[in-house]
Amino acid sequence: MSFVVTARKYRPQRFDEVVGQEHITRTLKNAIQSGRIAHAYLLTGPRGVGKTTTARILAKSINCSNSVDAEPCNQCEMCLSIQNSQLIDIIEIDAASNRGIDEIRSLRESVRYAPSKGKYKVYIIDEVHMLTKDSFNAFLKTLEEPPPHVVFIFATTDVHRVPLTILSRCQRYDFRRIQLDTIKEQLLYIARHEDIEIDDKTLTLIAKKADGGLRDAESFFDQVVAFCGKKIEYATVTQLLNVIDDELFFSISDAIPQKNFQAAFVISEKLYQNGWNYSDFIEKLTEHFRNILVSLVTKSTDMIETAQIYREKYLSYVRVFSESDILRIMQYLGTVSRELKYSQNHKLRVEIALSHIIGLERSASIAELMQMAKAGDFSALHSQQQNAPKQAAELKIQSQVEQPKPVSLAIPAEPKRNETAVHAPVRQRKAGDTLQGTPVSDENIANKWNEFREMLASEKRIQFGAFEPFFVFGGIIRSTIIVSVGDKHAKTSFEQLRKDFIEPKAAAFFGKKYTFEFRDGAAPAIVQEQEGGTAQQTQRRSLPSDDPYIDAIKKELGGEQYN
Repeated sequence: MSFVVTARKYRPQRFDEVVGQEHITRTLKNAIQSGRIAHAYLLTGPRGVGKTTTARILAKSINCSNSVDAEPCNQCEMCLSIQNSQLIDIIEIDAASNRGIDEIRSLRESVRYAPSKGKYKVYIIDEVHMLTKDSFNAFLKTLEEPPPHVVFIFATTDVHRVPLTILSRCQRYDFRRIQLDTIKEQLLYIARHEDIEIDDKTLTLIAKKADGGLRDAESFFDQVVAFCGKKIEYATVTQLLNVIDDELFFSISDAIPQKNFQAAFVISEKLYQNGWNYSDFIEKLTEHFRNILVSLVTKSTDMIETAQIYREKYLSYVRVFSESDILRIMQYLGTVSRELKYSQNHKLRVEIALSHIIGLERSASIAELMQMAKAGDFSALHSQQQNAPKQAAELKIQSQVEQPKPVSLAIPAEPKRNETAVHAPVRQRKAGDTLQGTPVSDENIANKWNEFREMLASEKRIQFGAFEPFFVFGGIIRSTIIVSVGDKHAKTSFEQLRKDFIEPKAAAFFGKKYTFEFRDGAAPAIVQEQEGGTAQQTQRRSLPSDDPYIDAIKKELGGEQYN
């Protein structure tokens, strides 16, 4: 007996055997049982999900003489004739090769004749969207009012190409993409009947390669069996089907907390040696991090299509990554995927991308920082970094302020509202020096203003030095320094130097980014006065609030409160 491919050998012969489309098979069975058989059906959906199979079962069921619960018996003369394609009352037409108006005219003539044996004359037109516009127009009247003994069943993968005039005359049934676990169960059923040994990882690999189509999965299964024989191994299947091994993706996610940059080049070399597509690799790597994100958010793997052994690995990442970490990685991979289309050296681009991902530091949310602040200090963050082996990436809080040591947020028992600020003596700094320690507070800017002004004059004496006396500190409003200028030419010169010279030098000198605003005449509200060479300033104070934590942040960290 000649070999029959698995897709034909195990083709369903009853509604109950159609997998993954229960919403359609149940509706059709109920319609047959109640005698509500429509004159035209439209079956649409992806390839290999059971459209043509369902059409044949429907044709058998409505013509079977011994049907039970709307299921064909598959034993009577009518069922056997339909299964062997010997009944002339069941006509299957391929619209791709019979798409002209002449074929439709012949069909219109044949529908007039009554069925030879069965109750109904059934026309199954596959890929109906391939019919021409003229063919559809010639078919409209026949489709709307066919003889009572005729049933049309259309199948298509591109329903959007079918005219609305045809759609409105049919009962439409949308077939779903078959889930991964359902395909695995069907393949395992076939393997057991064929005495073939195969594990769960290999079944998952074949099912994912099929992308929701059972017919494709069965075709891949035949190909694998032809190569491996009765015992199918995972490593052999990855080479045969040219599928990227899932272990590579887990190697990358494992290398991030360990900062193992060597993994980036090892994986890239393996991709190159196996001839795997780099764009496909980035796409599946994005899906891998999506699965990690799902496990982080839901604390389960029910919505992840993967092998059982990998489900446990995904759950192990719950304490390693945070949601913001994964979102940053996925956003970066999206950029890499677009850049690969224009890159000449895909291998180099992927190596750089993987190195960037492995080098990403773990982020900390504001809620976590506030929780640490309420606990007393930030030392818990550092201890957590050292005491979480292989479960947490190194956690660094990036900011513009470099802290020499963990800062203690000691909460004052009773904030004093009229306490006078006491400042330590200021070390004289040479021109051009930059601040290396704690940033200068807003209240101390007036004390250091002359030094800052001398530094600017020494670095740009021609443009700035001529107007140095007019560069008078006038106060500070939030992060904006007010400069009182008494000469219009000096103001023009300062405006020209503001963005490229004055503001960058101020950020380096004071340790904090400020913007400058130049005003004519005396400074408003807060004015610097020169008396005997001593600078005195009415300092702006942040009044204590009702929240002791806010007061502590403003006092210990130099924070500002914005209302």
